[in-house]
Amino acid sequence: MEPSEIIVGLDIGTTKIVCLVGRRNEYGKIEILGMGRSESVGVTRGVVSNIEKTVQSIKSAVAEAENQSGVTIREVNVGIAGQHIKSLQHRGIKVRSSLEEEIGQKDIDALIDDMYKLYMQPGEEIIHVLPQEYIVDNEQGIKDPVGMSGVRLEANFHIITGQIAAAKNIHKCIQKAGLKVVDLILEPLASSEAVLNDEEKEAGVVLVDIGGGTTDIAIFQDGIIRHTAVIPFGGNVITEDIKEGCTIIKSQAELLKMKFGSALASENKENEIVSIPGLRGREPKEISVKNLAHIIQARMEEIVENVYYEIKNSGYEKKLIAGIVVTGGGAQLKHMGQLVEYMTGMDTRIGYPNEHLAKGNSQEITSPAYATGVGLVIKGLQVLDKQKVFSANTTTKAPEVPLTPTTAIKDHSSKNKGSFFDKILQKGKQFFEEDAE
Repeated sequence: MEPSEIIVGLDIGTTKIVCLVGRRNEYGKIEILGMGRSESVGVTRGVVSNIEKTVQSIKSAVAEAENQSGVTIREVNVGIAGQHIKSLQHRGIKVRSSLEEEIGQKDIDALIDDMYKLYMQPGEEIIHVLPQEYIVDNEQGIKDPVGMSGVRLEANFHIITGQIAAAKNIHKCIQKAGLKVVDLILEPLASSEAVLNDEEKEAGVVLVDIGGGTTDIAIFQDGIIRHTAVIPFGGNVITEDIKEGCTIIKSQAELLKMKFGSALASENKENEIVSIPGLRGREPKEISVKNLAHIIQARMEEIVENVYYEIKNSGYEKKLIAGIVVTGGGAQLKHMGQLVEYMTGMDTRIGYPNEHLAKGNSQEITSPAYATGVGLVIKGLQVLDKQKVFSANTTTKAPEVPLTPTTAIKDHSSKNKGSFFDKILQKGKQFFEEDAE
């Protein structure tokens, strides 16, 4: 296995920074060679707020991943998220000069490159240009126009934009950590690669990635991404609610949420009590698990309401046969699927990134909290595969010189110089030259 086939995914989240080193095994599954995790102390709602603290967290996670995998990490695929992420729809048009010449990958690449030149609001840049469908000479609904004939090539694009400052801060953190950014990938797109399959994308599905600082949404239909959105609420807001509602410190609130938290209060008994140690000799606090669930449910309902608004706003609400897939750290809450299903009326399941993972990986990596990290590795491998195909198709061959009758005779006559056939070939040469005149 060549070192170039090893991909590193770096998920810079609000609560944790995860570094995963992976490669594809002989069965096409993802084998995670090493994982590093550190607490994220310089990121707020998916955006870097303190460069130095973020750099230290990145270094810590990368060092741990290097120790586990035995691989020296120099390049990483990084996820980007945050409230600043926006999306828009745009149509691109390219008029080709020749009808005879087939539409090739170069024409599609030129159309995509033109989209990156669109005028953006000051301080914004285009992160991804995602083709939705192509139109060739007014023939609509074409997914892959390569090899077709046509003069007018059009495409509908889903364009994802973000703040230049946010992207630059991520690049700066990676560089200060002594690494290089291979690709900047929108986190819900990465998560979708890890937890969704092609059938779900074709049928129509909503991916809801509940992270620490934000909740990311990606809607797929007919195998194409149709809508993306970022909601500025996540697991951290729930922790803050528990901290204030139960008057305890943040670390205790986080532990309560993880161990005893539930998204549906009705599923908990009245007499279940959790005892929390008091601070510096104070009396321990007794907290009702049902009351804890009421606090969590109130905030989760707000998040789900925002998610459902985005689904209705996309215009695909009635076309999503596969329903909703919830992933991310927030998906680990008990009864999370039931709450989403109850509020939206759509089939819901929890997304685990285990479909593409090889057997033998640690149980921890198959948790929804690591969906983005696994997805970044998968995305990196997909880009690598495309590069291999492209380099294979563009292998240069020695140009073949077409033989005219004159050159053919010249070549032949030089080999048979002084032979009996030389006179005949010379006569043939004169005949072709006279005919040309």
